[in-house]
Amino acid sequence: MSGRIVIVGTGVAGATAAQTLRREGYAGEIVLVGAEPDLPYRRPAVSKELLAGTTPFQRVVLRPVKFWTDSAVDLRPATRVRAIDTDSATVRLSTGEVLGYDSLLLATGARARTIDTASTRVHTLRTQADVATLQGAIDAGGSLLIIGGGLIGCEVAATARGLGAEVTLLNSGPALLDRIVPQAVSDLVREIHVEHGVMVENSTTTTQLVDTADGVTATTTDGRTITATAALVAIGSVPDTALAESAGIAVNDGIIIDQHYRTSAPAVFAAGDAATGFNPRRGEFERGQHWNTAMSDGAAAAKAILGHPATPAEIPWGWTDQHGLSMQFAGWIHPHDDLVIDGDLNSGDFLAIALENGRPVGAVAMARPRELRATRTLIAAGAPWSPSSSLDLVRSR
Repeated sequence: MSGRIVIVGTGVAGATAAQTLRREGYAGEIVLVGAEPDLPYRRPAVSKELLAGTTPFQRVVLRPVKFWTDSAVDLRPATRVRAIDTDSATVRLSTGEVLGYDSLLLATGARARTIDTASTRVHTLRTQADVATLQGAIDAGGSLLIIGGGLIGCEVAATARGLGAEVTLLNSGPALLDRIVPQAVSDLVREIHVEHGVMVENSTTTTQLVDTADGVTATTTDGRTITATAALVAIGSVPDTALAESAGIAVNDGIIIDQHYRTSAPAVFAAGDAATGFNPRRGEFERGQHWNTAMSDGAAAAKAILGHPATPAEIPWGWTDQHGLSMQFAGWIHPHDDLVIDGDLNSGDFLAIALENGRPVGAVAMARPRELRATRTLIAAGAPWSPSSSLDLVRSR
């Protein structure tokens, strides 16, 4: 329980791993290295409270400086790992320092996916550093064009409308949030946005973004042009695997890990948005892309580094706040799934459960967080769905 563990990445996966190592009794040296200049913080706040300006950054910091000092975690913000040498078990930092490690955890996260453009008015939103720039663009203009109908696109659309901007949202997919909610719930989300003045266009692909005299202009595949003062590209994320790749570590849409969070290199582990592991439940490799998944991965990876038994993967879950409404989601939902709805979608008080071959595989809820947690337990159990007894069980928990 001694030596040195180096953690690369100060997001929630890396920060949670450092805390878990101490909580599990590790007495050795922990070095937590991150490229961002800030203390580890709650990244989901970026598209909501921080962008809206309703919460100061200090309120979303995970832990104050004193916590890291008292925990004997050598936190090094604004520091990059330039290279990994797996033969000598060392990392080279942007400061020039070379650190040896007994174990190395790669929690390098992901970066925003972009569109190739020379426009100076096109933004992405991934970190605290991106917030002020996008805020300034919204304040200076009054109109925002959002490319992408996923979580970030929808949340920013709601936040920007709250700040008084005219918002147009172009989604290349057939429905908003179609990767995490069923069609019926997606239709509800669209209605809520439209009611709040957001112009939403689904199945609309942007082919070009260029600066014009009036701002930035998007050209769509059907030849239309749409102009706004500024644009946000919110079309997903790309795992940050460059460091792993340069070290010869196996990568395929993420750093490949086994059930113990081990990579292809000895004593090197990975967790969070940068990692991809095989999900036996789904029969495929998948990369977690939600805050809660990264948090649980960080804790599980820390325990794996200490040689603890493999931790069963949690059923993924998350939440989103849009136009004053909060929605929670869990599991995996596909368009072909059957849907069981308890409550009324239009009332904002419901639980929708997706069934695949008669078994619950995903859920979405508004105003029912306790029932969503209970449904996650049913999804994890993999038991067949019984219309009355299953709902009764969910309600009672």
